[in-house]
Amino acid sequence: MEIREFNADLIIKNCSILTADFNILNDQNVVIKNKAIVDIGNAASLSNMYQARETFDGKGKLVMPGLIDAHTHTCQQLLRGRITDEYPMIWTRIMVPFESTLQEKDVYISSQLSCLEMIKSGTTAFIDAGGRHMHKAAESVLESGLRGVITCSTMDYGKDIPDTMKSGAEENIRRNLDLYNHFHGAGDGRVDVWFSLRSIITCTPDLIQKVFEAANECSTSVQSHMNEYTNEISYCLENFKMRPFEYLESLGVLDQNFLGAHSILLSENEMDIIKAHNSKVVHCPISNSGKGIPKTPSLLQKGIGVGLGTDGAGHSGLSLFDQMKVFKSLVRAFWGVPIFDPAAMPSKNIIEMATLGGAKAMFKEHQLGTLEVGKKADMVLINIDQPHIQPTHHLLNTLIESVNSNDITDCIVDGKILMKNREVLTMDEEKIKYESKLAMKELSIRANI
Repeated sequence: MEIREFNADLIIKNCSILTADFNILNDQNVVIKNKAIVDIGNAASLSNMYQARETFDGKGKLVMPGLIDAHTHTCQQLLRGRITDEYPMIWTRIMVPFESTLQEKDVYISSQLSCLEMIKSGTTAFIDAGGRHMHKAAESVLESGLRGVITCSTMDYGKDIPDTMKSGAEENIRRNLDLYNHFHGAGDGRVDVWFSLRSIITCTPDLIQKVFEAANECSTSVQSHMNEYTNEISYCLENFKMRPFEYLESLGVLDQNFLGAHSILLSENEMDIIKAHNSKVVHCPISNSGKGIPKTPSLLQKGIGVGLGTDGAGHSGLSLFDQMKVFKSLVRAFWGVPIFDPAAMPSKNIIEMATLGGAKAMFKEHQLGTLEVGKKADMVLINIDQPHIQPTHHLLNTLIESVNSNDITDCIVDGKILMKNREVLTMDEEKIKYESKLAMKELSIRANI
Protein backbone atom coordinates (compact mmCIF):
# COMPACT_ATOMS: atom_id res chain seq x y z
CA MET A 1 0.00 0.00 0.00
CA GLU A 2 1.34 3.40 -0.96
CA ILE A 3 2.14 5.60 2.00
CA ARG A 4 1.05 9.22 1.83
CA GLU A 5 3.34 11.64 3.59
CA PHE A 6 2.04 12.40 7.09
CA ASN A 7 -1.28 10.62 6.86
CA ALA A 8 -1.42 10.72 10.66
CA ASP A 9 -0.60 13.31 13.30
CA LEU A 10 0.58 10.93 16.02
CA ILE A 11 1.17 7.20 16.32
CA ILE A 12 1.74 5.38 19.60
CA LYS A 13 3.61 2.23 18.63
CA ASN A 14 4.00 -1.20 20.26
CA CYS A 15 1.90 -0.39 23.31
CA SER A 16 -0.66 -2.23 25.39
CA ILE A 17 -4.18 -0.78 25.34
CA LEU A 18 -7.28 -0.86 27.49
CA THR A 19 -9.97 -1.90 25.03
CA ALA A 20 -13.52 -0.57 24.80
CA ASP A 21 -14.77 -3.69 26.61
CA PHE A 22 -12.17 -3.13 29.35
CA ASN A 23 -9.71 -5.86 28.53
CA ILE A 24 -5.99 -5.59 27.76
CA LEU A 25 -4.43 -6.08 24.34
CA ASN A 26 -0.67 -6.07 23.78
CA ASP A 27 1.51 -5.09 20.80
CA GLN A 28 -0.88 -2.47 19.47
CA ASN A 29 -0.57 0.78 17.54
CA VAL A 30 -2.88 3.75 18.16
CA VAL A 31 -3.20 6.21 15.27
CA ILE A 32 -4.41 9.80 15.77
CA LYS A 33 -5.38 12.38 13.18
CA ASN A 34 -7.44 15.58 13.34
CA LYS A 35 -8.01 15.24 17.11
CA ALA A 36 -9.56 11.78 16.79
CA ILE A 37 -8.56 8.12 16.90
CA VAL A 38 -8.48 6.89 13.30
CA ASP A 39 -7.10 3.39 13.79
CA ILE A 40 -6.18 0.85 16.45
CA GLY A 41 -4.68 -2.51 15.63
CA ASN A 42 -1.85 -4.97 15.75
CA ALA A 43 1.47 -3.16 15.53
CA ALA A 44 2.85 -5.44 12.83
CA SER A 45 -0.14 -5.10 10.52
CA LEU A 46 -0.36 -1.31 10.88
CA SER A 47 3.37 -0.56 10.74
CA ASN A 48 3.47 0.22 7.01
CA MET A 49 0.08 1.90 6.70
CA TYR A 50 0.72 5.21 8.43
CA GLN A 51 3.40 7.84 8.63
CA ALA A 52 2.95 10.42 11.36
CA ARG A 53 4.38 13.80 12.19
CA GLU A 54 5.24 12.42 15.62
CA THR A 55 5.54 8.95 17.12
CA PHE A 56 5.62 7.63 20.66
CA ASP A 57 7.43 4.46 21.60
CA GLY A 58 4.78 2.66 23.60
CA LYS A 59 6.88 -0.32 24.64
CA GLY A 60 6.32 -1.02 28.32
CA LYS A 61 3.37 1.37 28.43
CA LEU A 62 -0.40 1.01 28.69
CA VAL A 63 -2.59 3.42 26.74
CA MET A 64 -5.99 3.97 28.30
CA PRO A 65 -8.77 6.56 28.03
CA GLY A 66 -8.08 9.68 30.02
CA LEU A 67 -9.74 9.62 33.42
CA ILE A 68 -12.75 11.90 33.92
CA ASP A 69 -13.22 13.64 37.26
CA ALA A 70 -16.99 13.95 37.31
CA HIS A 71 -17.16 16.20 40.38
CA THR A 72 -14.46 18.55 41.57
CA HIS A 73 -13.91 22.09 42.87
CA THR A 74 -11.05 23.77 41.04
CA CYS A 75 -11.58 26.86 43.23
CA GLN A 76 -10.68 24.92 46.39
CA GLN A 77 -7.11 23.93 45.52
CA LEU A 78 -5.80 26.41 48.10
CA LEU A 79 -7.75 24.61 50.85
CA ARG A 80 -5.51 21.55 50.66
CA GLY A 81 -4.90 20.05 54.10
CA ARG A 82 -7.04 22.62 55.94
CA ILE A 83 -10.30 20.83 56.69
CA THR A 84 -9.09 17.30 57.44
CA ASP A 85 -9.62 16.29 61.10
CA GLU A 86 -11.61 19.47 61.78
CA TYR A 87 -14.77 19.29 63.89
CA PRO A 88 -18.11 20.55 62.50
CA MET A 89 -19.20 22.82 61.16
CA ILE A 90 -16.46 22.97 58.55
CA TRP A 91 -18.84 24.65 56.11
CA THR A 92 -19.54 27.69 58.29
CA ARG A 93 -16.17 27.95 60.07
CA ILE A 94 -13.78 27.40 57.18
CA MET A 95 -15.30 26.86 53.75
CA VAL A 96 -17.73 29.80 53.70
CA PRO A 97 -15.08 32.35 54.87
CA PHE A 98 -12.69 30.86 52.32
CA GLU A 99 -15.06 30.95 49.36
CA SER A 100 -16.63 34.30 50.20
CA THR A 101 -13.24 36.05 50.11
CA LEU A 102 -11.99 34.52 46.85
CA GLN A 103 -10.80 37.09 44.34
CA GLU A 104 -10.29 36.63 40.60
CA LYS A 105 -6.57 36.09 41.02
CA ASP A 106 -7.20 33.37 43.63
CA VAL A 107 -9.57 31.48 41.35
CA TYR A 108 -7.12 31.75 38.48
CA ILE A 109 -4.12 30.37 40.35
CA SER A 110 -6.25 27.72 42.07
CA SER A 111 -7.67 26.49 38.78
CA GLN A 112 -4.21 26.62 37.19
CA LEU A 113 -2.89 24.40 39.97
CA SER A 114 -5.89 22.09 39.59
CA CYS A 115 -5.33 21.67 35.87
CA LEU A 116 -1.63 21.02 36.44
CA GLU A 117 -2.37 18.32 39.00
CA MET A 118 -4.99 16.70 36.79
CA ILE A 119 -2.66 16.49 33.80
CA LYS A 120 0.03 14.87 35.95
CA SER A 121 -2.39 12.37 37.51
CA GLY A 122 -4.05 11.07 34.35
CA THR A 123 -7.25 13.15 34.27
CA THR A 124 -8.10 14.59 30.86
CA ALA A 125 -11.60 15.97 31.56
CA PHE A 126 -13.53 17.20 34.58
CA ILE A 127 -16.83 18.65 35.77
CA ASP A 128 -16.46 21.62 38.11
CA ALA A 129 -19.15 22.06 40.76
CA GLY A 130 -19.08 25.84 40.38
CA GLY A 131 -17.80 28.78 42.35
CA ARG A 132 -17.08 32.49 42.08
CA HIS A 133 -15.24 34.20 39.19
CA MET A 134 -15.57 31.08 37.04
CA HIS A 135 -14.42 32.89 33.92
CA LYS A 136 -10.92 32.58 35.38
CA ALA A 137 -11.37 28.81 35.68
CA ALA A 138 -12.44 28.75 32.04
CA GLU A 139 -9.24 30.57 31.09
CA SER A 140 -7.21 27.92 32.92
CA VAL A 141 -8.96 25.11 31.07
CA LEU A 142 -8.28 26.75 27.72
CA GLU A 143 -4.61 27.35 28.53
CA SER A 144 -4.00 23.88 29.93
CA GLY A 145 -5.49 21.98 27.00
CA LEU A 146 -7.80 19.95 29.23
CA ARG A 147 -11.49 19.36 28.66
CA GLY A 148 -13.81 20.81 31.30
CA VAL A 149 -17.36 21.62 32.33
CA ILE A 150 -17.73 24.82 34.34
CA THR A 151 -20.63 26.61 35.99
CA CYS A 152 -21.40 29.26 38.58
CA SER A 153 -22.18 28.63 42.22
CA THR A 154 -25.93 29.28 42.48
CA MET A 155 -27.57 30.11 45.81
CA ASP A 156 -30.31 32.44 47.02
CA TYR A 157 -31.12 31.09 50.49
CA GLY A 158 -29.46 30.03 53.77
CA LYS A 159 -28.92 31.75 57.10
CA ASP A 160 -25.29 30.61 57.26
CA ILE A 161 -24.51 31.88 53.76
CA PRO A 162 -23.03 35.41 53.52
CA ASP A 163 -25.01 37.81 51.38
CA THR A 164 -21.98 38.15 49.09
CA MET A 165 -22.48 34.51 48.06
CA LYS A 166 -26.25 34.76 47.51
CA SER A 167 -28.16 36.44 44.70
CA GLY A 168 -31.75 36.61 43.51
CA ALA A 169 -32.91 34.24 40.82
CA GLU A 170 -32.54 36.79 38.01
CA GLU A 171 -28.96 37.68 39.00
CA ASN A 172 -27.98 34.01 39.35
CA ILE A 173 -29.34 33.24 35.90
CA ARG A 174 -27.76 36.34 34.36
CA ARG A 175 -24.33 35.47 35.74
CA ASN A 176 -24.50 31.88 34.51
CA LEU A 177 -25.83 32.98 31.11
CA ASP A 178 -22.94 35.40 30.76
CA LEU A 179 -20.50 32.57 31.46
CA TYR A 180 -22.36 30.40 28.95
CA ASN A 181 -22.33 33.04 26.22
CA HIS A 182 -18.61 33.71 26.62
CA PHE A 183 -17.21 30.20 27.04
CA HIS A 184 -19.62 27.44 25.99
CA GLY A 185 -17.94 25.56 23.15
CA ALA A 186 -14.64 27.43 23.52
CA GLY A 187 -11.36 25.72 22.77
CA ASP A 188 -12.86 23.85 19.82
CA GLY A 189 -15.50 22.39 22.10
CA ARG A 190 -13.24 21.57 25.05
CA VAL A 191 -15.21 23.86 27.39
CA ASP A 192 -18.86 23.31 28.21
CA VAL A 193 -20.90 25.58 30.48
CA TRP A 194 -23.71 24.11 32.56
CA PHE A 195 -26.13 25.56 35.07
CA SER A 196 -26.07 24.54 38.71
CA LEU A 197 -27.78 24.45 42.06
CA ARG A 198 -25.29 24.53 44.92
CA SER A 199 -27.67 22.37 46.94
CA ILE A 200 -31.37 21.96 47.61
CA ILE A 201 -31.09 23.67 50.99
CA THR A 202 -29.51 26.84 49.55
CA CYS A 203 -31.90 27.31 46.62
CA THR A 204 -35.55 28.37 46.73
CA PRO A 205 -38.15 26.56 44.58
CA ASP A 206 -38.30 29.62 42.31
CA LEU A 207 -34.55 29.55 41.68
CA ILE A 208 -34.56 25.79 41.08
CA GLN A 209 -37.25 26.02 38.43
CA LYS A 210 -35.66 29.01 36.71
CA VAL A 211 -32.24 27.31 36.59
CA PHE A 212 -33.70 24.29 34.83
CA GLU A 213 -35.68 26.51 32.45
CA ALA A 214 -32.55 28.47 31.52
CA ALA A 215 -30.55 25.27 30.99
CA ASN A 216 -33.26 23.84 28.74
CA GLU A 217 -33.33 27.04 26.68
CA CYS A 218 -29.55 26.77 26.23
CA SER A 219 -29.71 23.01 25.54
CA THR A 220 -27.21 22.37 28.31
CA SER A 221 -27.19 20.45 31.59
CA VAL A 222 -27.73 21.05 35.31
CA GLN A 223 -25.80 19.70 38.27
CA SER A 224 -26.26 19.87 42.03
CA HIS A 225 -24.88 18.43 45.24
CA MET A 226 -27.49 15.81 46.16
CA ASN A 227 -28.18 13.54 49.15
CA GLU A 228 -24.79 14.23 50.67
CA TYR A 229 -25.71 15.12 54.27
CA THR A 230 -28.41 13.97 56.69
CA ASN A 231 -29.45 17.59 57.34
CA GLU A 232 -30.19 17.92 53.64
CA ILE A 233 -32.57 14.96 53.84
CA SER A 234 -34.14 16.33 57.02
CA TYR A 235 -34.64 19.76 55.44
CA CYS A 236 -36.58 18.30 52.52
CA LEU A 237 -38.66 16.00 54.73
CA GLU A 238 -39.53 18.83 57.15
CA ASN A 239 -40.35 21.41 54.49
CA PHE A 240 -41.72 19.35 51.60
CA LYS A 241 -42.56 15.93 53.11
CA MET A 242 -40.30 14.49 50.40
CA ARG A 243 -36.68 13.43 49.99
CA PRO A 244 -34.40 15.51 47.70
CA PHE A 245 -34.84 13.60 44.44
CA GLU A 246 -38.56 13.21 45.15
CA TYR A 247 -38.76 16.97 45.64
CA LEU A 248 -37.04 17.74 42.33
CA GLU A 249 -39.36 15.31 40.58
CA SER A 250 -42.38 17.02 42.15
CA LEU A 251 -41.21 20.31 40.62
CA GLY A 252 -41.19 18.67 37.19
CA VAL A 253 -37.56 19.53 36.51
CA LEU A 254 -35.73 16.18 36.50
CA ASP A 255 -34.60 14.88 33.13
CA GLN A 256 -31.77 13.04 31.38
CA ASN A 257 -29.56 16.15 31.55
CA PHE A 258 -29.26 16.25 35.34
CA LEU A 259 -26.21 15.16 37.33
CA GLY A 260 -26.50 14.57 41.08
CA ALA A 261 -23.10 14.81 42.77
CA HIS A 262 -22.42 12.54 45.75
CA SER A 263 -25.88 10.86 45.87
CA ILE A 264 -24.93 8.84 48.93
CA LEU A 265 -28.09 8.74 51.05
CA LEU A 266 -30.54 7.46 48.44
CA SER A 267 -33.79 5.65 49.17
CA GLU A 268 -35.03 2.85 46.92
CA ASN A 269 -37.66 5.20 45.51
CA GLU A 270 -35.07 7.86 44.74
CA MET A 271 -32.98 5.34 42.83
CA ASP A 272 -36.05 4.42 40.82
CA ILE A 273 -36.68 8.12 40.13
CA ILE A 274 -33.11 8.58 38.89
CA LYS A 275 -33.53 5.56 36.64
CA ALA A 276 -36.93 6.73 35.34
CA HIS A 277 -35.54 10.12 34.30
CA ASN A 278 -32.20 8.72 33.08
CA SER A 279 -30.37 11.19 35.31
CA LYS A 280 -26.74 10.51 36.27
CA VAL A 281 -24.89 10.40 39.60
CA VAL A 282 -21.28 10.69 40.69
CA HIS A 283 -19.58 9.41 43.85
CA CYS A 284 -16.54 10.94 45.55
CA PRO A 285 -15.19 8.00 47.62
CA ILE A 286 -12.66 9.71 49.89
CA SER A 287 -14.83 12.75 50.62
CA ASN A 288 -17.95 10.59 51.00
CA SER A 289 -16.33 8.07 53.35
CA GLY A 290 -17.12 10.21 56.41
CA LYS A 291 -20.75 10.66 55.41
CA GLY A 292 -21.84 7.26 54.17
CA ILE A 293 -21.25 4.53 51.60
CA PRO A 294 -23.25 4.92 48.39
CA LYS A 295 -25.48 2.15 47.08
CA THR A 296 -23.34 1.76 43.99
CA PRO A 297 -23.96 -1.97 43.38
CA SER A 298 -27.70 -1.32 43.32
CA LEU A 299 -27.32 1.74 41.10
CA LEU A 300 -25.24 -0.18 38.56
CA GLN A 301 -27.63 -3.12 38.68
CA LYS A 302 -30.47 -0.74 37.79
CA GLY A 303 -28.46 0.53 34.82
CA ILE A 304 -27.91 4.02 36.25
CA GLY A 305 -24.87 5.91 35.00
CA VAL A 306 -22.31 6.41 37.77
CA GLY A 307 -19.10 8.43 37.58
CA LEU A 308 -16.26 9.06 40.03
CA GLY A 309 -15.06 12.40 41.37
CA THR A 310 -12.46 13.77 43.74
CA ASP A 311 -14.54 16.60 45.28
CA GLY A 312 -11.49 18.86 45.00
CA ALA A 313 -8.22 19.21 46.88
CA GLY A 314 -9.99 20.46 50.00
CA HIS A 315 -11.15 16.89 50.63
CA SER A 316 -8.35 14.91 48.98
CA GLY A 317 -5.95 15.19 46.11
CA LEU A 318 -7.14 15.17 42.51
CA SER A 319 -5.93 11.64 41.80
CA LEU A 320 -8.69 9.36 40.56
CA PHE A 321 -6.33 6.42 41.01
CA ASP A 322 -6.42 7.16 44.75
CA GLN A 323 -10.21 7.38 44.61
CA MET A 324 -10.47 4.03 42.84
CA LYS A 325 -8.30 2.27 45.42
CA VAL A 326 -10.30 3.66 48.34
CA PHE A 327 -13.61 3.00 46.63
CA LYS A 328 -12.88 -0.67 46.03
CA SER A 329 -12.01 -1.20 49.71
CA LEU A 330 -15.00 0.79 51.01
CA VAL A 331 -17.58 -1.01 48.89
CA ARG A 332 -16.03 -4.41 49.54
CA ALA A 333 -16.05 -3.81 53.30
CA PHE A 334 -19.52 -2.25 53.52
CA TRP A 335 -21.48 -4.21 50.92
CA GLY A 336 -19.35 -7.28 50.28
CA VAL A 337 -18.37 -8.45 53.77
CA PRO A 338 -21.91 -8.73 55.25
CA ILE A 339 -23.00 -11.07 52.44
CA PHE A 340 -19.58 -12.63 51.83
CA ASP A 341 -19.21 -11.23 48.30
CA PRO A 342 -15.53 -10.44 47.62
CA ALA A 343 -16.46 -9.21 44.13
CA ALA A 344 -19.03 -6.66 45.29
CA MET A 345 -17.18 -4.07 43.22
CA PRO A 346 -14.99 -5.63 40.50
CA SER A 347 -11.99 -3.69 39.21
CA LYS A 348 -13.50 -3.56 35.73
CA ASN A 349 -16.55 -1.72 37.04
CA ILE A 350 -14.45 0.84 38.90
CA ILE A 351 -12.23 1.60 35.90
CA GLU A 352 -15.35 1.92 33.76
CA MET A 353 -16.81 4.43 36.24
CA ALA A 354 -13.65 6.56 36.09
CA THR A 355 -13.65 6.60 32.27
CA LEU A 356 -16.88 5.78 30.45
CA GLY A 357 -18.94 6.55 33.57
CA GLY A 358 -17.41 10.01 33.64
CA ALA A 359 -18.12 10.43 29.95
CA LYS A 360 -21.77 9.58 30.60
CA ALA A 361 -21.83 12.08 33.46
CA MET A 362 -20.62 14.70 30.96
CA PHE A 363 -23.21 13.44 28.44
CA LYS A 364 -20.36 12.78 26.00
CA GLU A 365 -20.11 8.99 25.96
CA HIS A 366 -20.31 9.09 22.14
CA GLN A 367 -17.04 11.08 22.11
CA LEU A 368 -15.12 10.09 25.24
CA GLY A 369 -14.52 7.32 27.77
CA THR A 370 -13.18 4.49 25.62
CA LEU A 371 -10.47 3.98 23.02
CA GLU A 372 -12.44 3.53 19.81
CA VAL A 373 -12.02 4.66 16.23
CA GLY A 374 -13.93 7.88 15.71
CA LYS A 375 -13.79 9.03 19.32
CA LYS A 376 -11.79 12.00 20.57
CA ALA A 377 -8.10 11.36 21.09
CA ASP A 378 -8.17 11.83 24.88
CA MET A 379 -5.81 9.32 26.47
CA VAL A 380 -2.98 8.77 28.91
CA LEU A 381 0.06 6.52 28.85
CA ILE A 382 1.13 4.58 31.95
CA ASN A 383 4.60 3.16 32.54
CA ILE A 384 3.69 -0.42 33.49
CA ASP A 385 7.25 -1.73 33.23
CA GLN A 386 7.93 -1.15 36.93
CA PRO A 387 8.48 -3.46 39.91
CA HIS A 388 5.28 -2.37 41.70
CA ILE A 389 3.23 -3.21 38.58
CA GLN A 390 4.95 -6.05 36.74
CA PRO A 391 4.75 -8.97 36.57
CA THR A 392 1.03 -9.34 37.15
CA HIS A 393 -1.52 -12.09 36.68
CA HIS A 394 -4.23 -9.53 35.91
CA LEU A 395 -3.26 -6.02 34.81
CA LEU A 396 -6.80 -4.69 35.26
CA ASN A 397 -6.68 -5.57 38.96
CA THR A 398 -3.19 -4.13 39.26
CA LEU A 399 -4.37 -0.81 37.78
CA ILE A 400 -6.59 -0.44 40.84
CA GLU A 401 -4.27 -2.02 43.41
CA SER A 402 -0.88 -0.56 42.51
CA VAL A 403 -0.84 2.15 39.83
CA ASN A 404 -0.57 5.73 41.08
CA SER A 405 -0.45 9.19 39.56
CA ASN A 406 3.33 9.22 39.23
CA ASP A 407 3.12 6.31 36.81
CA ILE A 408 1.42 8.52 34.20
CA THR A 409 4.07 9.45 31.65
CA ASP A 410 2.10 11.16 28.89
CA CYS A 411 -1.24 12.93 28.52
CA ILE A 412 -3.07 13.65 25.25
CA VAL A 413 -6.30 15.63 24.82
CA ASP A 414 -7.95 16.34 21.46
CA GLY A 415 -4.89 14.78 19.87
CA LYS A 416 -2.61 17.39 21.45
CA ILE A 417 0.22 16.30 23.74
CA LEU A 418 -0.19 18.05 27.10
CA MET A 419 2.49 16.07 28.93
CA LYS A 420 5.41 14.09 27.55
CA ASN A 421 7.68 11.99 29.74
CA ARG A 422 6.23 13.71 32.86
CA GLU A 423 6.98 17.20 31.50
CA VAL A 424 3.85 19.35 31.17
CA LEU A 425 4.10 21.23 27.88
CA THR A 426 1.13 23.59 28.14
CA MET A 427 1.71 25.11 31.58
CA ASP A 428 4.61 26.61 33.53
CA GLU A 429 4.77 24.19 36.45
CA GLU A 430 7.39 26.01 38.52
CA LYS A 431 5.65 29.37 38.15
CA ILE A 432 2.28 27.92 39.15
CA LYS A 433 3.70 26.21 42.24
CA TYR A 434 5.49 29.37 43.36
CA GLU A 435 2.46 31.63 42.88
CA SER A 436 0.19 29.09 44.60
CA LYS A 437 2.24 29.23 47.80
CA LEU A 438 2.01 33.02 47.90
CA ALA A 439 -1.71 32.96 47.14
CA MET A 440 -2.47 30.42 49.87
CA LYS A 441 -0.69 32.48 52.51
CA GLU A 442 -2.44 35.70 51.51
CA LEU A 443 -5.86 34.06 51.25
CA SER A 444 -5.54 32.34 54.62
CA ILE A 445 -4.94 35.70 56.30
CA ARG A 446 -7.75 37.41 54.40
CA ALA A 447 -10.29 34.65 55.18
CA ASN A 448 -9.00 34.21 58.74
CA ILE A 449 -8.80 30.44 58.38
